[in-house]
Amino acid sequence: MGLDLSGADLSGGAFQESWFTDTKLVRTKLIGADLYRSDAEGADFSGADLTRASLVRVNFDDAVLRGANLDGADLVKASLYGVDASAASMRGTRLMGASLIDVNLCGSDLSQSVVRENTFKVTVDETTKFTGMSGTVFGPVQLTDRTGQHEIGGTELERWLRERGGDVSVLRGRV
Repeated sequence: MGLDLSGADLSGGAFQESWFTDTKLVRTKLIGADLYRSDAEGADFSGADLTRASLVRVNFDDAVLRGANLDGADLVKASLYGVDASAASMRGTRLMGASLIDVNLCGSDLSQSVVRENTFKVTVDETTKFTGMSGTVFGPVQLTDRTGQHEIGGTELERWLRERGGDVSVLRGRV
């Protein structure tokens, strides 16, 4: 088990290349913090405030971001595998070149976020918000709705995102 930094205010901190593996950061304030190339595998950021944080190349594999605020954060080339980001706020977040594989985004808000060539194998639901989201992704996504779970990709995913206010192209090829 890692450190317990729950509830701490680490806003503006410089934590480049830090080790946060299995750290408990529940409701921790990391507003504007710099975690460039840090390892946060298995860390619990439930309810944490990462507004405008630099999370470039951070390893979030198996982390919990449930209900976290990532508004305006920079997640360029970050790795998110097996992450629970349900009900997270990611408005205006830069997710360019990031890998989102097996990520739960049900109930999350990705409004105004920017994606570029992202692996985007995520689970979403009818409450996930995409208004103003722009860029390109590799799908498909798992859509959970009242009739069950369905995989959507390609032009069907593009249309589905447009219907929700997003302007995202789904790329063919790499998974």
